[in-house]
Amino acid sequence: MGTKRDKDRNLPQYSTDNEAKADTEAAPGGLDDLDAAVLRHLEHSGRATNFEVGESVGLSASAASRRIQALEASGAIRGYRALIDDRLLGKRRTVYIRVTLERQSADVLGAFETAIRRIKGIVSCHLMAGQYDYMLVARVAGIDDYGRLHQTELSRLPGVTRLETSFALRDVLEGQKL
Repeated sequence: MGTKRDKDRNLPQYSTDNEAKADTEAAPGGLDDLDAAVLRHLEHSGRATNFEVGESVGLSASAASRRIQALEASGAIRGYRALIDDRLLGKRRTVYIRVTLERQSADVLGAFETAIRRIKGIVSCHLMAGQYDYMLVARVAGIDDYGRLHQTELSRLPGVTRLETSFALRDVLEGQKL
């Protein structure tokens, strides 16, 4: 029968082991398992303290802080924001818009991408491979609001020859976690 000190020696030493790894291990992509764990924790709880992040991944608060700062500096963490329920702001419909351009020259693509960034209500824009050039996602109040967006904004975008629209019946999953 050992002493309490002997028992403590057999316990996993997460802080010590992970802190030693914190500055030495990096995967080829630049992120190691601790980076991924920190990112998952912050994705779920972006307002977590350094202590809370560290506790969840087995680091001290100061080691977690250094890790987070490195992730911010590398661009792995691009920023922090509040997730707003668009329905409370009157935006109850999700709309998917497939866009075809007259051609895919650098000038046409650039002009389209510059213009689309200025349109309120467009929540994402993706350059696509396949039949359509871009896939847009918009949040609108309803059909009339989309009609206004289509007529006053989307149909006037540079290089657009075709727009195809689909309305989501229900949003089942948004913002899938890592």
